[in-house]
Amino acid sequence: MNDSGAQEAGRLRRARALDADALASIYDDYHPAIYRYLYRQVADVETARDLAAEVFHRLLRALHAGQGPTDHLSAWLYRTAHNVLVDHYRRQQHRRHLPLDESLASDGPAPGDEVESRLKAAQLRAALRRLTAHQQQVIALKFLAGLPNEEVARIVGKPVGAVKSLQHRALAALQRSLNPPGGGIV
Repeated sequence: MNDSGAQEAGRLRRARALDADALASIYDDYHPAIYRYLYRQVADVETARDLAAEVFHRLLRALHAGQGPTDHLSAWLYRTAHNVLVDHYRRQQHRRHLPLDESLASDGPAPGDEVESRLKAAQLRAALRRLTAHQQQVIALKFLAGLPNEEVARIVGKPVGAVKSLQHRALAALQRSLNPPGGGIV
C-alpha cells in the first residue's frame, strides 16, 4: 500500500471511530465531487445539495452503527450517491410536475439561447434515463464524475472489461437516441 493509501486507510479507521477531524476531512475532500456527480444527474442546485447531504448522512449513520466502508471510501460514497439518486427518482415518479424556474429575469444569455441549451440538456437527461441502470451509472461515473475505469469498476463491483463494455454500449445507445436516422438531434 502506498503512502496515500495508508493515509486514507488511517483516516477511514479514525472515521469509523467517529473522530470528528477525520469525518470533517472526509466531508471536505469528497463532498464537492459527490455534489457535482449528483448535480449533473438532477440539474437542480437545491436537489443536488439535499441528495449530497443524504449521502453523508448515510455515511454517518453507517459508521455510527459500526458499519460502512472498510476500504475504498470513494467507491462506497459513489455507490451510496447512486442509491440516493435512484431513491430520488422513484419518489419523483409520484410527482409529475415541472419545476418553477426562479431565475426568469437575468443578465445571462439571450432567452432563445437559454431555452435551446435547456432543451438540449433535457433531451440528454431523457436519453440517459432510457439507458439501463448499469449503463447510466457507468456513464455518470466515467464522464460526469470524471473517474478512471478502474475506480468505476470498483464502485459498480464489475471487472474493468465489463465497465468498458457497458460504456461502449451506452454511448452507442445515446448516439442512436440523440441522432436518429433521417434527422438531427431529437
